[in-house]
Amino acid sequence: RYAFHSSSWLAAGRADPAAPGRVHFHPDSPAKGAQWMRQIVSFDKLKLTNNLLDDNGHIILNSMHRYQPRFHVVFVDPRRDSERFAHQNFKSFSFPETQFMAVTAYQNHRITQLKIASNPFAKGFRDGDPEP
Repeated sequence: RYAFHSSSWLAAGRADPAAPGRVHFHPDSPAKGAQWMRQIVSFDKLKLTNNLLDDNGHIILNSMHRYQPRFHVVFVDPRRDSERFAHQNFKSFSFPETQFMAVTAYQNHRITQLKIASNPFAKGFRDGDPEP
């Protein structure tokens, strides 16, 4: 568990219990390697939530916790007894630059103001600014 203090993240106690583990399968899966190499692999349809009761298949996160996404490439083995080799048929990747903090509120007032100014649905949060 982390807290945002003096413009940086600090460890602030023990982590909350782990949320239910879920995996997101890319909508283009399964596909051959040549298909993956032809285009950018995007996860823009992946949805995150902090709702432990979510039944929409979203990935559940605990707020104020740090996360490191992992990317798994699985070989689809055509052999009949392929389940015997399942522990060998995948490779996992993680990229340090994809670490992030899950928050339910922005921890920087400037980011909050930027989001309010940029969001057409946030009119109620603006300080009486007339519509441009």
